[in-house]
Amino acid sequence: MTPSPDRSRLAGSASARTSASARTSASARTSAPGVWTPARAEAHLRSLELFGMRFGLDRMRRLMTVLDSPQRAYRALQVVGTNGKTSTTRMIAAILQRHGLRTASYTSPHLISYDERLQVCEREVAPEAFAAAVGRAVNAAERVNRTLSGDDHVTQFELLTAAALSEMAAQEVEVAVVEAGLGGRYDATSVIHAPITVLTNVALEHTRWLGPTVRDIAGEKLAVVRPGGTLVLGADLHPEAREVALAVADERDARIVCADAAVEGEDDGELERDGPVVRDRGDGAGDGGADIPFRGARARTHPRARGAFQERNFALARAAAEVFLAGAHTPLSQPAVRAARLATEVAGRLHILAEDPLTVLDGAHNPHAASALLESLPAAFGEQRIGLVMGVLEDKDAAAMLALLLSRCERAWFTAPDSPRALSPAALRSLARQLGFEEAVCEPCPARALAQARRWAHEAADGERGVLATGSVYLVGELLHASRASENL
Repeated sequence: MTPSPDRSRLAGSASARTSASARTSASARTSAPGVWTPARAEAHLRSLELFGMRFGLDRMRRLMTVLDSPQRAYRALQVVGTNGKTSTTRMIAAILQRHGLRTASYTSPHLISYDERLQVCEREVAPEAFAAAVGRAVNAAERVNRTLSGDDHVTQFELLTAAALSEMAAQEVEVAVVEAGLGGRYDATSVIHAPITVLTNVALEHTRWLGPTVRDIAGEKLAVVRPGGTLVLGADLHPEAREVALAVADERDARIVCADAAVEGEDDGELERDGPVVRDRGDGAGDGGADIPFRGARARTHPRARGAFQERNFALARAAAEVFLAGAHTPLSQPAVRAARLATEVAGRLHILAEDPLTVLDGAHNPHAASALLESLPAAFGEQRIGLVMGVLEDKDAAAMLALLLSRCERAWFTAPDSPRALSPAALRSLARQLGFEEAVCEPCPARALAQARRWAHEAADGERGVLATGSVYLVGELLHASRASENL
């Protein structure tokens, strides 16, 4: 039986929560003139794509003030890192939900529609409710924009984040698991008060904004760690990022919890791992303390989310959930953990689109993610020969990704996601040729590229060919959308 959490500890002051929820409910009844339909909300959000990113928390803090501070209505955990954030966020929420908590998760980017980003009780909120939340955020943004100087204005991501935080309060959630968008220090999600910070991993990406080294990037992400809080670290953390984590924790008197990686069981192939480890600060003398067991029991569960990288993500999620529950003196329930593992599947990550021929979509979009994907290909495809469908954005390290993935592929179809930032298929083919790979075709339309690759796989007399489409979350979203549209014809 799932233990009942100490809700007074989990939800904070009851009077504070009630007051914040009441204020948010009042603001929920007001929005920009007219009814905000899903179509109107999507059109408005798309109109903001042209204005790009603007760093800083001032606009977001003003938005929260106008919306009556909805982020204060619930407890929160913040997930930062380079890869695995969406999966880890959803997994934490799934575990906490099964401990009797009304839980929400906020992730980015989406695959098909904006409202995918917000889930309450592991379900996407109703499109009408999400549209109404966007309407409230638009109304607040119009008021904020009037107070800003020059051409400064609320960005698309800030508007989306404000809408999500507002709707979480309107839905009376008890805990929110929030994925940071970019970095951490100046990310819009950092207006939440999250005593628990979860770091998945750190690799080189977005160096233009976050800095040129892993150490710089880790510093930007870990700037969100709260004084006296808890930092939960993923198992495959870069050594330089770990050094930064230890320094930040020491500076802010924060506790560190290290999640173990899941390992394969000896008999039945199920997954087993030790519990997380807490680095105890001891007497604060500065020696870093000793690693001590945080819990002793082992969980043997079969993951629904596929791939070795998802095993690590789930191990991290379990460690984070356990820390949160420990704050309420609530033990982690192994049946709840197993149920979450069985139920949680993240779209677009080793996503099986079709079985014959086997067609897998994965949103790997940088070398670190491509390396994790490559590690999981034997489990996904076995000895099948793979046809690669790949589209990449121009700011990604396409050459390094190709060097990893082409080593396992027999043919490639290079395409372009529907984005003005997409790298041309011809550029990808040129990079592939520099790596000595000649069996490549350029097809700008992703759906046609996938169809051609699947025909190639079908032609194998031995049936030992499969298709992998990867390189961009935008590519995966486009292919998923096309697939669902064809199913509805």
